[in-house]
Amino acid sequence: MKNVLATQHQYLEQMLHTEDQHLKKLHSLVADSLKEEKLIVKNLMQQSTEQSTTGQRIADKVATFGGSWTFIISFGVVLGCWIAVNVVLTTRAFDPYPFILLNLVLSTIAALQAPVIMMSQNRKEEKDRKRAENDYIINLKAEIEIRNLHQKINLLMEEQFQTLLDVQKYQVELLEELAGKKK
Repeated sequence: MKNVLATQHQYLEQMLHTEDQHLKKLHSLVADSLKEEKLIVKNLMQQSTEQSTTGQRIADKVATFGGSWTFIISFGVVLGCWIAVNVVLTTRAFDPYPFILLNLVLSTIAALQAPVIMMSQNRKEEKDRKRAENDYIINLKAEIEIRNLHQKINLLMEEQFQTLLDVQKYQVELLEELAGKKK
């Protein structure tokens, strides 16, 4: 009887030890996953260290104002006033009817504003490209995490299945032993 109890105790100790090893494997997988997450998060959270130059800040402000309804409405009002003043003052107008000076001013504004807006758009495009790279990294990380979760679940299922088989085998042995004693 003591041998049976010692064998049972030894078997239970072995099962507990095996279960402990399974948990240690899971903990190491989780720790590795957390380390990877910290590395990716560090890369994503680092803000761009580049400082914008004065020209870049001006370009951004010009592009912001030049693409607003405030600019369109105020510019329309200025043009309307320019034309109205010169039509009313016909003989003493500073820019008579074909409005050559107005055309020169508009051409100059367009010639200066277009490259400034293009500079600002190029900077925004670069920022968008960096955001897209970050999104790609996040998606890649999510895919890796999903794969890790699948591996962990598969590992748990395999180990739990093996443990259940071992327990069932042990129970069958006990039942056979009990059935043998009754005879």
